[in-house]
Amino acid sequence: GDKAFAQFLTDEIKEEKKIQKHKSLPKVSGGWELEVHGTEARLVRKVAGEKITVTFNINNSIPPSADEETQEEQKPDEQEPDLTSTPNFVVEVVKDDTKQTLVLDCHYPEDEVGHEGEEESDIFTIREVSFQPTGESDWKDTNYTLNTDSLDWALYDHLMDFLADRGVDNTFADELIELSTALEHQEYIKFLEDLKSFVKCQ
Repeated sequence: GDKAFAQFLTDEIKEEKKIQKHKSLPKVSGGWELEVHGTEARLVRKVAGEKITVTFNINNSIPPSADEETQEEQKPDEQEPDLTSTPNFVVEVVKDDTKQTLVLDCHYPEDEVGHEGEEESDIFTIREVSFQPTGESDWKDTNYTLNTDSLDWALYDHLMDFLADRGVDNTFADELIELSTALEHQEYIKFLEDLKSFVKCQ
């Protein structure tokens, strides 16, 4: 059984490498520096006395495909739909002279992705906003967290503009999807390779 499994994995890795769009990770424009730790990626940018950090994790970032029934009926030669990774991402803004970090929790609404041509709508939304003490890795549940569901739309628009002024806009969000998708695919191939070595190991 293991031999067949290893052979299957070898073929699968070949296929995945064939469809791999990016041999190296795509860059995000606007002077962002990328750090990757396993499945977590961090983009950092410094602007006029501020440091902006965007963090996301590719785990569970591919939305479940809604059209599983249609895949059953697919003809074998049809291309599988491209899997796209749309991770939640957290934007942290630190100003040099304050001890607080403004944290904005953003995500891609499931129904928004893929509606091309709607110039007006943002492809990501802000879900929560809070202040956290700068430099502390553990965020406190006791800090007030603003949920944007019940937010005055004018305030919400200002928050979106605040992000856009710091380079977190639709273009950024698009490039983040591309980067995340490439990263996810790279990790998937690495996982298949590790699995193959593991299965072959006696």
